[in-house]
Parts: sequence; C-alpha cells; structure tokens
Amino acid sequence: MTEEKKKPEKVEKKEQIKEKKEIKPETEKKTETKPVEKKEEKPKPTSEEKPAEEKKEEKKPEPKKIPPKGERKASVHFKNIPISTKHSIAICRFIKHKNPQECITLLEKVIAKRLPIPMKGEIPHRKHKVKGKPAGRYPVKASRYFIKALKNLIGNAKFKLLAVDKMYITLAKANLANRPRRGTRLAYGPKQFKRTHFIIEAKEK
Repeated sequence: MTEEKKKPEKVEKKEQIKEKKEIKPETEKKTETKPVEKKEEKPKPTSEEKPAEEKKEEKKPEPKKIPPKGERKASVHFKNIPISTKHSIAICRFIKHKNPQECITLLEKVIAKRLPIPMKGEIPHRKHKVKGKPAGRYPVKASRYFIKALKNLIGNAKFKLLAVDKMYITLAKANLANRPRRGTRLAYGPKQFKRTHFIIEAKEK
C-alpha cells in the first residue's frame, strides 16, 4: 500500500513542474529598459546671432553739424614748395576775391598759355600786349601747385558741408621759405634753390 500511495504523488509532482514551466514565460515580468535622457545641447551663438546679454549697444555716428555763418570757412597751407615766390605772390593777387572753382579754370588757361597772369616789379613781361589785358607771364609750374591746393580746398569745404558755389577766397598769401644750397656741376659750384610757403582761405557768403 505504501508503494501505491507514493507513485501518484510523484506523478502529481511531475505535472506541477510542467505546469510551472508553461506558466513562467507568461508570468515573468519583462524588464523594461528606460531610454537614457540626453541633455539637449544648446546651439552655440554665431557671430551674427549673439545673445541679448552679450550684445553691446552700438554707438551711432553723430550727424555732422553745419557750423554757424561766421565759422563757415576752409583753408589750405602748403610748405616748402619748389616754386618762385614772386610768381606765387602774383598768382595769389590774381586769385583773391574769386570762387575757387573759377580759379582752377583760369589757371588751366595759364598752363595752356592762353591767359597771362599780371605781374609787377622786376619780373620780365611778355613782349606783345593784347588789348584789355595787362602785361604778364605764364608761370606754369607755380599754377600747377596752386590748382592742387585749390582742389584740396574744395575737398575740405565739402567735408565741412559748405556750399562751394557760394564760396570766395578771402586770404591768399605767399612767403619766402628756407632756400637750401646744393652742389651742382664743378664749374658752377653750389646753387641756391627756391622754396615758398603759401596759404589759401575761403569763406561762404
């Protein structure tokens, strides 16, 4: 009897083990792998798109102010120029109380030897005389330097927001500068060269 009782128990145990094996895969909890949260990387600010904190207040350039009537003037000062002082004095006398743009056209005519500059004193004059025109000469080298100075004067006036058409030359003055001595050919010895300072100033009417 004992053997008969033990056999069904063994059979029952085997059946229970089989049932457990069939149940395990259904009952087992699946381990869910949580996704790793990646930190959102902030895009680096480019040179064009700077953050509001780093942006500095850019200073706007102030508009140019037109000076009052008494101070509406432009001037040019040339130093140590290799031209004759007598020629430059005559040109200054010829230019004064005229518009700088008109003076450039007149001096261009002097370079072309169509218009003489009136001169006084010991300077030799041209031989022939034209009716209505005084005796004078054609200082080509000096007039080229004066044209350059007048163009600089017009540029200074435009920078100061002045009306160039309404301007007239109030001051034109030439002075002697230091005259250096330099050696030339052995037969002639050292020579003294010409140097001149001159100032031109124009005002707006």
